[in-house]
Amino acid sequence: MASNVTTPPATRAAVILPWERPTPSDEFRAAEARLEEAVGLSASIGLVVVRQAILALRARRPATLFGSGQVEQLAEMVRQDEVAVLIVDSKLSPGQQRNLERALDCKVVDRTGLILDIFGARAATREGVLQVELAHLEYQRSRLVRLWTHLERQRGGFGFLGGPGETQMEADRRMLDERLVRLRKDLEQVRRTRGLHRTARRKVPFPVVALVGYTNAGKSTLFNALTGASVHAQDQLFATLDPTMRGVTLPSGRRIILSDTVGFISDLPTELVAAFRATLEEVAEADIILHVRDIAHPDTAAQRADVINVLSGMTRDGMLDAHWPDRCIEVLNKIDLLGAEEAPRAPGTVAISAITGQGLANLFSALDGKMTAAMRLAHAELAVTDGAALAWLYEHGEVLERLDRESGISLDVRLFEQDRLRFGQLYPECAIRID
Repeated sequence: MASNVTTPPATRAAVILPWERPTPSDEFRAAEARLEEAVGLSASIGLVVVRQAILALRARRPATLFGSGQVEQLAEMVRQDEVAVLIVDSKLSPGQQRNLERALDCKVVDRTGLILDIFGARAATREGVLQVELAHLEYQRSRLVRLWTHLERQRGGFGFLGGPGETQMEADRRMLDERLVRLRKDLEQVRRTRGLHRTARRKVPFPVVALVGYTNAGKSTLFNALTGASVHAQDQLFATLDPTMRGVTLPSGRRIILSDTVGFISDLPTELVAAFRATLEEVAEADIILHVRDIAHPDTAAQRADVINVLSGMTRDGMLDAHWPDRCIEVLNKIDLLGAEEAPRAPGTVAISAITGQGLANLFSALDGKMTAAMRLAHAELAVTDGAALAWLYEHGEVLERLDRESGISLDVRLFEQDRLRFGQLYPECAIRID
């Protein structure tokens, strides 16, 4: 029996990059690479990109961003290619977005709206869904005027509630504000829960290693290679949105907790920077940060700068301590896409291929070395009856030397500083000092 279900036609889209003279922060970023990224973002949510172009801007026009001639050129392109959605890879004001839609007779989405749509389609956990909804509502609040063509329509009301009545837009804005308040309360509860989980993890004798990097740098593929997990990994921008954690045993026998996080991107919408604060807290709590880079990407230097800027911003906001570079390892991924003569040899970095496994042994060694460097040698004096304290030190540290005497037990042990402080709180009767 033939099925009557028909697949709806794919949405045809055009991607336009307004390109101004690059600023000093853009010196490594090429217009072609930025356009390619925007096309990838559009394709990742099922849009069929039928036209892409770079339009040079002499000046940003307050009404439409583009000049009048460029708007006419875009209108002709929309008609010829039957474009349903025009993606403008820049931030548009509500007025610019509305004016362009009227002039082009099609839906217009700016970079912020596009990224928000992607996040909305991918978020899976309750936290992710809440964060995306919060960001969407904050973005939509300034664009309520686009939703109504009858803005003067009023609802009945008492005279002291906004004059003769409440306009439809005022009512919608009030409902949006009420929903935003509820969402922030829900997110705060989620953050408290995550805080409890982090407190519980601190009692586990394993350091936390967080993967960070530009979107599509291969973080989830590396996560799977190191853990044997099956986290969704795809050659797609923002394939991972929700943090995932797994335990890993290094070849040295050390145990770590590996955390996969959302990728960064240039010009990340400010709404998402604030909304995803809880996700970024996983990075702030990590003992070691693995900065994964797509070394084969033509814009790899600019992508690195974007990630460093985000982490530096977290430092300025007090979310991340200023010494995070000391516990960061730069991982140059996708070396299988480079020729032998292009293989990176930058000092202080580890070159790998998460797909083929090349260089993973070197990465494990670098992790071991970074953890050893972060640990400090301490000397502990325990009574023979302090069995629990002795077991704790063996579980949380690396015992280098042990001397048993009738009067007690002497230990030379390497510990992370937070573990040494925790030991002092748990067993104040035991003497421990840094050598």
